Amino acid sequence: MSFGTAGHARSLILDDVLGAQKMLSGVARTTAMEGSRYLTRLIGAPVLFKCENLQRTGSFKLRGAYVRIAGLSPEERAAGVVAASAGNHAQGVALASALLGVRSTVFMPIGAPLPKVAATREYGAEVRLHGQVVDETLAAAQEYARDTGAVFIHPFDHPDVIAGQGTVGLEILEQCPEVRTILVGVGGGGLIAGIALAVKAVRPDVKVIGVQAEGAAAYPPSLRAGRPVVVGAPQTMADGIKVGRPGDIPFQLIQELVDEVRTVSEDELSSALLLCLERAKLVVEPAGASPVAALLSDPGAFRGPVVAVLSGGNVDPVLMQRVLTHGMAAAGRFLSLRLLVTDRPGALAEMLGVLSVADANVLDVSHVRTDPRLGLTEVDVEVHLETKGPEHCAEVEAALREAGYRILG
Repeated sequence: MSFGTAGHARSLILDDVLGAQKMLSGVARTTAMEGSRYLTRLIGAPVLFKCENLQRTGSFKLRGAYVRIAGLSPEERAAGVVAASAGNHAQGVALASALLGVRSTVFMPIGAPLPKVAATREYGAEVRLHGQVVDETLAAAQEYARDTGAVFIHPFDHPDVIAGQGTVGLEILEQCPEVRTILVGVGGGGLIAGIALAVKAVRPDVKVIGVQAEGAAAYPPSLRAGRPVVVGAPQTMADGIKVGRPGDIPFQLIQELVDEVRTVSEDELSSALLLCLERAKLVVEPAGASPVAALLSDPGAFRGPVVAVLSGGNVDPVLMQRVLTHGMAAAGRFLSLRLLVTDRPGALAEMLGVLSVADANVLDVSHVRTDPRLGLTEVDVEVHLETKGPEHCAEVEAALREAGYRILG
């Protein structure tokens, strides 16, 4: 199955997704569907996770990449393939190429996380680091394709790729026949376009809702304009959906089939990632947690049963540490305070005693004595605490004030 580079969204039908499903048999996993008791209680209806973070290579990207490369002619296969990606698409193309015996070259940004670079190489691709941002990397890959004749494998803007991603939708219908709402993270739009194509053909009553990060939300203005528009300098921790312009082919399908595209904040993304880790015991990257962020931000907006697609789990450990810290702060689990304390022996111990009684865990303490705004016998103490949530934060602050401490901020 191959539409070639001239394929259009109107050419795609359910049979194409069914054909992709047959092609992926024995290649892509039928990933698990896991229930979430916490979110089920929160929205008052069943919530399930479609765990594409547990897919081979750690994301759904293998599906579309394999279908696209498998559809190449013998001459195209002989020329090899090339892709540009900061992570998930790179690994999907690398593994798909290896399984099909096709030579692959993957261009990645110079600052791409080392675990993702290493994984792409281990799957068999030749990795070339080029450019500081993905746009520069993409241009280098396209130039390589022109110079060598290698086939450029687009991450989302090709019918074969969309048909492959649509197999996620078929699995959702098989695993949760009673589903009423499906939430999907959206970058370029290939995943949600494929899911909507498959689901709406069988169950037009099911709502398919996209979720984008506020700092990289190209679809809402594009849908208002009726055409893909560019969002300049997208900024979000969710690098898997950090795309500045919708794909032309996905846009057509999303415009026709997707019920709504919502946005979520960075705080909501980090809180969602923390929830997946703590409550579901699932490692999910920020892009994959975006549907969970939508549920947390507006739990009354969705008819259940709800399926949230966890699209990937390839998160750099350094980013994970930062995001978890951010998520704990957003959830009221960290508290930073500046206090005026008398500069005398034992004063700090007394303050720490108040915090101990309030059951706050002290992570860090720093002193400032040289600020000219301080009195001669005063010291500015900054303290970072681990707490149990917003109510506990308020209790800690009240305990300090009751003990006579002035909170500066």
